[in-house]
Amino acid sequence: MRTLRRTIGFVAVLALSGLLAACGGSSASPASSPAPSFTIVDSPAAAAKAVAARTPLFAGIGPKDPDLIGQSAWYEATPKEAAKPPVAWSVVFRVGWGDCPSGCIDWHVWTYDLGVDGTVTLVSETGPALPPAVVEGLRAGSKVSGVGGHVTAGPVCPVVQPGATNCDDRAVGDAVLVVTGAGGQEVARVTTDAAGQFFVGLQPGDYTLVPQPVEGLMGTPAATPFTVTDGSETFLDVSYDTGIR
Repeated sequence: MRTLRRTIGFVAVLALSGLLAACGGSSASPASSPAPSFTIVDSPAAAAKAVAARTPLFAGIGPKDPDLIGQSAWYEATPKEAAKPPVAWSVVFRVGWGDCPSGCIDWHVWTYDLGVDGTVTLVSETGPALPPAVVEGLRAGSKVSGVGGHVTAGPVCPVVQPGATNCDDRAVGDAVLVVTGAGGQEVARVTTDAAGQFFVGLQPGDYTLVPQPVEGLMGTPAATPFTVTDGSETFLDVSYDTGIR
């Protein structure tokens, strides 16, 4: 009976110690706390980098410089709460073109939420479509190894009138793309974001991008072989068929 009382008392002390620790009454050693499975974002640059890792066109864009006249592309990252990390962030990327020394005529703006767990969510995307020359400039500024690109679907209108912008191919979100190696084995799989953008970091080598069927779209784009070299990014445009004729 005495042994049983000691055992019950010991269990009670353990339970009380656990309760105090949960309420802040006891300081646990750092080794006793599991490390997070994601990188804590503790600066605007780190927040922008986390978003750019998902949308590679942003890889060469720097922060907004209030002293720079004619800046045509920049990011702004703002913590969503005044607290120690981890915190959520709002990240905005802006790309402009057309007489930018005077403030740029057109702007395309992406707004993302970056969660404390590293989840990137596109909140909004506004502005006219990026001209091909602007896209090429953004791609030239990207210095990461891998494959990225844009997935669209078209046609959007049965008849496209010259100069019409409301019939541009639409972005395809949630499209699954599989990357296979030289031997045909799957090495990566990625899902496009709401803007139809995707990126996969890869070591230098030969690969093939294999688009998967998307519900509501006809057929599947053909597999596309590509090569990744060190320090450069391969860009691929993938187009699905809407079936509109």
